[in-house]
Amino acid sequence: MGFARACVVVAVAMLVPVVWAAAVALWFWWGGNPWSWIGPFVWASIGTAALSRPVCRMVRSLVAKWTGTRIPAGYREATPVTQMSTGYWWNGFSYSRTSEDARREQRLRLWWSDPATWRDLRFTAIVPITIGVIAAIPPAGAVAAVLGFSQPGSARVGAVGVVGVLVAIGTAPYAWRSVEPVAVRLLRPSSAMALADRVDELTAQRADTTLAQAAEIRRIERDLHDGAQARLVMLGLSLATAEKLMETDPDQAKALMREARIGAATSLAELRELVHGINPPVLNDRGLVDAVRTLAMDSPLETSVSADVQPRLEPPIESALYFGIAELLTNAVKHAHATRGRIAITQDDTGIVVEVEDNGRGGADERAGGGLAGLRRRLAVFDGTLEITSPAGGPTRARMMVPCASL
Repeated sequence: MGFARACVVVAVAMLVPVVWAAAVALWFWWGGNPWSWIGPFVWASIGTAALSRPVCRMVRSLVAKWTGTRIPAGYREATPVTQMSTGYWWNGFSYSRTSEDARREQRLRLWWSDPATWRDLRFTAIVPITIGVIAAIPPAGAVAAVLGFSQPGSARVGAVGVVGVLVAIGTAPYAWRSVEPVAVRLLRPSSAMALADRVDELTAQRADTTLAQAAEIRRIERDLHDGAQARLVMLGLSLATAEKLMETDPDQAKALMREARIGAATSLAELRELVHGINPPVLNDRGLVDAVRTLAMDSPLETSVSADVQPRLEPPIESALYFGIAELLTNAVKHAHATRGRIAITQDDTGIVVEVEDNGRGGADERAGGGLAGLRRRLAVFDGTLEITSPAGGPTRARMMVPCASL
């Protein structure tokens, strides 16, 4: 496996040098003309520019697949082109007559002005003499072994074959590993790029939070207007009517009083349910773990809860995790038709981790504007993450992680 990976690394690292070698060969083939080098040089430069980004993407993919280390790309994203009232299309840089022209110019300008482009070109220039040379040791040893053993009869040639075998076998498990530190050092986004991406992410989170708060306020107003407020208005009318009928028709007045009492109890229950939906009292009084246990007992699922989080967390984090668990349990009942669930709450040096698993039919899909997307945005406000594994047929496993410290 190490030998195969080394060969793959050599093939990827030497793509650009092969282009330049072909250009040099073409130059010699066109020899005699003092200006014959211009054409091969131009085509090799164009090939280098075209291959730089694919080579870097392949290196990132190999590092993520082999070592689990993910290197952010940090490329600038293209914004949508907009048609103006004049009929021209604006791409963020200039106007064009058609949307295709606007997008084409936008891609070229982004490629040219993106710092990641020059970072990729630097990497493609460095990778052959660093990763490529080290990863080429096992294949070079194998080639030496083949050449040595293909010419029997000479002790020196046989010794070369033996040394080639030893070099190929001894270096194969390690030669390809140089790709990770070099790629992490040279391909990760710069501090300025990471800061710009973070600013964009926080801007989007702020917009999402503002929209979510506005929607929540509208929901509360609608619930109060259609529920408790209407019942309280009817309660006032019933009490006024009962007051008038107290002397003329006591029985009817008593009936209205009974209806008013029932309406008051119903309004109180609705208000309690509304308050529970905004901020559950058990969450404020007893913390996340006890609130989740109460939620599990009220759930139609047969749910087990295990937790080793004793201290209290920040109230906003507890609220986000609580409603996240409630969302996952609701999805398990409503969409996955699960019968059993498991909730595990743990805490380590980095933060709090909540795992929710059910035995439903799986196939959970995160759609734009859906509950899972909203949960991911809610956790992102606290730099939290959401990972969902839901193969067809189940089970569904969701993992929420929020960096925090106990109070």
